[in-house]
Parts: sequence; structure tokens; C-alpha cells
Amino acid sequence: MKNFDILIVGGGLAGLSAALNAPPRLKVAVISKVHPLRSHSVAAQGGINAALGNNPDGKDDSWKKHAYDTVKGSDFLADQDAVNLMCKSAIPALYEMDGLGAPFSRFTDGCIAQRPFGGAGYPRTCYAADRTGMVLLHTLYEQCIRKNVHFHDEWLVTNLVVHEGRCQGVVAYDLASGKIMPLKAKAVIFATGGYGRVYLRSTNAFINLGSGIGMAYKAGIPLKDMEFVQFHPTSLYGKNILITEGARGEGGYLYNNKGRRFMEDYAPSAMELAPRDIVARAIQTEIDKGNGIDDRFVHLDLRHLGREKLLKRLPGIRDICLLFAGIDLIDSPIPIEPAQHYSMGGIDVDATCASSVEGFYAAGECACISVHGANRLGGNSLLDAVVFGKIAGRTAGEYVEGAAEDNRFDRVIVQHAAEWNTKVETLMAKDGGENIYKLLFELKDVMSEKTGIFRSKKNLEEALQAISTLRERYQNAYIFGSCRRYCQEFVTLVEFDSMLDIAEVIVLGAINREETRGSHFRLDFDKRNDDDWLKHTLVTPSEKGPVIGYKDVTLGEYEPVERKY
Repeated sequence: MKNFDILIVGGGLAGLSAALNAPPRLKVAVISKVHPLRSHSVAAQGGINAALGNNPDGKDDSWKKHAYDTVKGSDFLADQDAVNLMCKSAIPALYEMDGLGAPFSRFTDGCIAQRPFGGAGYPRTCYAADRTGMVLLHTLYEQCIRKNVHFHDEWLVTNLVVHEGRCQGVVAYDLASGKIMPLKAKAVIFATGGYGRVYLRSTNAFINLGSGIGMAYKAGIPLKDMEFVQFHPTSLYGKNILITEGARGEGGYLYNNKGRRFMEDYAPSAMELAPRDIVARAIQTEIDKGNGIDDRFVHLDLRHLGREKLLKRLPGIRDICLLFAGIDLIDSPIPIEPAQHYSMGGIDVDATCASSVEGFYAAGECACISVHGANRLGGNSLLDAVVFGKIAGRTAGEYVEGAAEDNRFDRVIVQHAAEWNTKVETLMAKDGGENIYKLLFELKDVMSEKTGIFRSKKNLEEALQAISTLRERYQNAYIFGSCRRYCQEFVTLVEFDSMLDIAEVIVLGAINREETRGSHFRLDFDKRNDDDWLKHTLVTPSEKGPVIGYKDVTLGEYEPVERKY
């Protein structure tokens, strides 16, 4: 059995930030389903927010203005103390990344360049062309290698081991050997990312099945605000590859089939730079009204920006359009449609990233602190991952340094690993049953069609019934092959269990929240209701099924008002 002081599950920005900031004298390991440089953070394009004031139009910016934009963008569901912490930490975090060697784009005077993003009062999004996530991830990975952090690449964690209210470690599947291994740790940090592939149309990587969130839930840790699912307004039609918000930040226009900039009907002041929930609903409404091109998509037009600017600011987006749509954005508009993009909800943790279980922490998209509330602003996800990843590493380090060595429950982790070995052997022995990929795509269809941008009680109840039926069929799932090494069928089968839980929690939260707020739009309750619903949803597992509870939003100096853009 391997033994660590701190075990970080997930090799994206939050995980690497945690690893880099854990105390150097501790034995720290990162375990990742893929090589860290293939984590989904690498796909983040547009930028990371910080009120540096470098843009000539942002000289009056401040962390407090950043905080207000974040709270307003969240439809006032974000916890304001956590938002203040994130926005205040943003400025030193950006300069730290700059000092570590992140190659940000620059203005002519050499300072870090900043562009406008949706829902922001000032151009505060720092960027590296349209590959910001990639350069930040590479920078942190280099520093973790320099620090001699232990990496276990291509390992899938199968369950979180909690005993007597304390996290003991994890059980993991080593894809290369096919073995199930017990891993003991004094503290465990989950930085496992989102669950985008619960939906059919998603900008997320295929690895984003959400099992980290599901494992924490199965271990008895509440999930918070899971009904709030962000749909990005601009994904490439048919492929759903992300087309960065930076494209609109640089001045892109949205047109319907009448050649009209329709955002003036939905957000007359902000236009294309309204928050994502508003723009996504506007696009979908235009398509549903028959104003889409071929009734399927709308156009994002960048041609007026000019060849030189596009090649300098959006080279990655041009490559995507050339490779996956056969068009050149320099002389053709981009066909786009909304797609699932981000989870505002996740594992319930506080602003120190600590959960209700001793020794267990979470950061990044899998966690809900909550700094995004009902809708995340573009540019705040990378910031969330860097800032709270750092906090998680330090908090876990302080806990470990104050904890005594305890070997009493080593047998518990070994027992969990033995149970998983038995489970794998049983699965391999089955010669028929339900095809796990068929179940997976049926779940994706249900979530996209019944729990999408627009929701109603009828559709949500139908989704809940369909999930229940899929759960019954899942009990008969089997693995077609017989080799345990790099068995992706086994990976999918393990993670599908978590996906069912995640889908159920999303739908239950959406059924119960009888209002419209941020990304959660109820056709049958189309107004925000602060009197009854200015509160977080908490869902906890029990033997009788999910138990729904609520928790007050932490308010501050920003009182809820109607959002106008």
C-alpha cells in the first residue's frame, strides 16, 4: 500500500496549484486519469480575471468592482465573503503566475494585456492569445516537476475511503497494469473537474464524467447548488468545440438569419458581452423562433476585426474553424450553438476548501465554495482554480502537520481495494447484459433534452423517471473484453455510477427550485424569487435516497437587485 501525506486527485490547474503550494517537507502526490498536460484545463481559451488596470479602459478597475461584477453575474447567489477573497487574491495570483514564467500576451508597454469579457464592467481578463489555460497549466506543471511532486498518471480513483468521519485515502485503478491499489493519505484533495459529459452537447473533454463529485457524494459529503449548469453561448455547431468568449470580447457580433444583431432584444446595453446565461438563452430563443440559420445555429462574425488582429489574438480559434468546420474565420462567419460548459455546483466546501469530512478537501470545478452562484462569469474559472487550489494545498498542509500518525484503519483501505478486485472479477466473468455505452448515451440524451437551458416540471419529472430506469438497467451492465489493462469500458462503467447520482441531484435540485435564477430557467416559474429562494441547495445521500436541504447565502455589502445589462 502506497502512503502519502497529501494525495491530490486531478492534474488540472486546481490540482497542480494545490501540489505546488503544499508544504515542501510533506510527501505530496498527484494522481490523474490522464497525463496532467492533457487535463481539461488545457482547453480553457479566453483568459483569467484580475483587476490589474492595465487596459486603458480599465484604469479605474479594482478588486471590489471585480467582486461586484462576480456577485451580480451570479444572480446574487454567490457567497460574498468567498467572492471577496477570490477577487482580492486575483492580483497577486496573476503576478505570481507571470513570475513563474507564464507567457501572457502583452500591451506595447510590456504589461499584461487585458480584454473585455461578458458581465464585466471593465476589461480585466488577462490572456495568452486564445490558449490561456494551456500556458498556465504548462507553467504549473513545470514548477511541480521542479519541486519533485510525485505523479501517478493514468490512474482512475474508484472510491474515496472515509471511516469514522475521517478521510483515510482512496482506492485506484492503475490503467497500465490493470491492478486495483489502496492508497493511504493523511489528507486528500479532490480537483477532479466537472461533469460536462453527462450532457450530449458539451464543450468538455471526454474525460469529464464527474466521478470525483460522485465519489464524494457516495462518501456522504453533501453536494451544493447542482441545479446550476452553465451553457456556453458559443460552441462550434455540430462539434461543440468551445469558441472562446474572447472572440466576443475582441468585438465579435452575433447575427440571426435576418442578418440582425439580435442581442439588442435581450441585453441592449451589454449586447454580445452580457453574462453567459443571458446570451445562451438568447441564441437558443432565436433558433427556437425560427431565426436560426437553417433553424439550427446562428453566426458569430469576426470578419470586421481584420486578418492581423485575428491571427494575433485568436489563432487557436482560427485553427479550430479550419480543422473542424472547413471555414476560415478571416472571411467567413462561424456557425455556433449553445452547449453545456461548466458546473457552478459541486462538492460542498468552505472558503478554506475544507469539507464536512476531516482530512478531505476540494478545489476547482468539482467544488462549490460558492464564488459563482447561479452563473459564472467568463475568466473566473481559471482564477477559481489557481486561487483555491493554492488555498487547498496550504489548508491540507496545515492539517497534516498537526495530525498524528494513525495506522489503526489501514485495514479499511485494504478491504475496500479487495472489494473492488472482487467486483472487477465478477464483471469480467459476465458474458452478457447491458452495453455501458448505450446506457451512457441514453443518459446524455435525457439530460440534454429534459434538463437543458429551458426547464419545466413536466420535463424534469420525466428526466427523473428515466434516470431511475437507467439505474436499474445499470445493475446488468457488463464488460465485453477480458483484458484489465487500459480497459476504457471499465473506466466508463465505474464513472457511470457517479454520473447517475450527479444527474439525479441536478434534476432534484431543479425540480425543487421553483424560480428562475442565473443558468436555471424555469418556464413555469420565470421570475427570480429572493423571498423564497435566496439560498443554496444541499443534497446529501442516505439509505432512503437523496435528502434535500438548504443553506443561507452569505450576503455582504451587495444587496440583491434586478440584473440589467
